[in-house]
Amino acid sequence: MTANIMNKGLLIVVSGPAGSGKGTVNAHLLNSGEFVYSVSATTRAPRPGEIDGINYHFITKDEFKSRIERGDMLEYTEYCGNFYGTPKKEAEDVLASGKNLILEIEVEGAQNIKKKYPDAVLVLLLPPSYSVQEARLRGRGTETEEKIRLRLERAKEEIAFANVYDYVVYNRDGLDREAAEEIRAIVTAEKSSVSRNPHIAENYLNN
Repeated sequence: MTANIMNKGLLIVVSGPAGSGKGTVNAHLLNSGEFVYSVSATTRAPRPGEIDGINYHFITKDEFKSRIERGDMLEYTEYCGNFYGTPKKEAEDVLASGKNLILEIEVEGAQNIKKKYPDAVLVLLLPPSYSVQEARLRGRGTETEEKIRLRLERAKEEIAFANVYDYVVYNRDGLDREAAEEIRAIVTAEKSSVSRNPHIAENYLNN
């Protein structure tokens, strides 16, 4: 009997501009037990409350560049003066286990993943509007005005690549759980798609 693809995990990319609430929404997905988070590596400094190895692998620029040269990064990009990327071995180990893997990466990284893994599902997570994004960034109180402006300008660049993604989900204030449920529904639908289940007749007739 041919294995049913619905029993296999999917590679899920969740991207969104700063202030979209990616971390919060992805935390809800992880709590469901259906997803495994791929911890990205970055050269930026940890924010208050962030833990090395859980939120990110915080490494130096020299170490990051060495990993690139060794081919140890599944994908990477430079954003606001820092490098971000996905350690290759960790990602491949999760996929091999059959669990859904979440990559929280930028637009450039998402494009690279889609080229290497055409079956990956790309989700663009957005605040309700640009003005809401700005309010969220300023409400953090953790970044300089220059950094805030850089992130807002970056958001304008990122939104131009919305057509790279398969789905868009809006994370409205106070409704982050609902946004997570939308992503779970997307994964359920993808696993049930005919294109991902090429042996429907064979499985049906042989059971």
